[in-house]
Amino acid sequence: MIMRKKIGLTCIIDDDTMYVNLVKKIVEAKSLCKNLMVFQNGKEALTYFEAILTNLDKKTIPDIIFLDLNMPVMDGWEFLENFTKIKNKLEKKIILYIVSSSINPVDIERAKSINTVKDYLVKPVTLKELESIFLKEAL
Repeated sequence: MIMRKKIGLTCIIDDDTMYVNLVKKIVEAKSLCKNLMVFQNGKEALTYFEAILTNLDKKTIPDIIFLDLNMPVMDGWEFLENFTKIKNKLEKKIILYIVSSSINPVDIERAKSINTVKDYLVKPVTLKELESIFLKEAL
């Protein structure tokens, strides 16, 4: 039997509270990771990651990020652009998934062309999709 390490910290960057609450419930019910952090927009999240750069505590760096594209203040595209510049300084492999209600092939192709992005998921994300992501990334 393969011993899986549990995902330590997952970050959700999304302004859709219903979606965020659904993911929280699934993650907690299935014990998919130890901790969850949520940001309402890309600016909040970027500020957090920039602050981490000043004191590199690996426990405060998420293993997985679920990023929405359409948000107020700073959208997912702007966050990605800025995050890509600093992610290597974080000295930890972070797996980033785009989670969006957009089914526009242009958005999907654009997202998948960014090497920071692992995959593109269309909302609503299913329980099965979430479970398989956490199980796959925990290996």
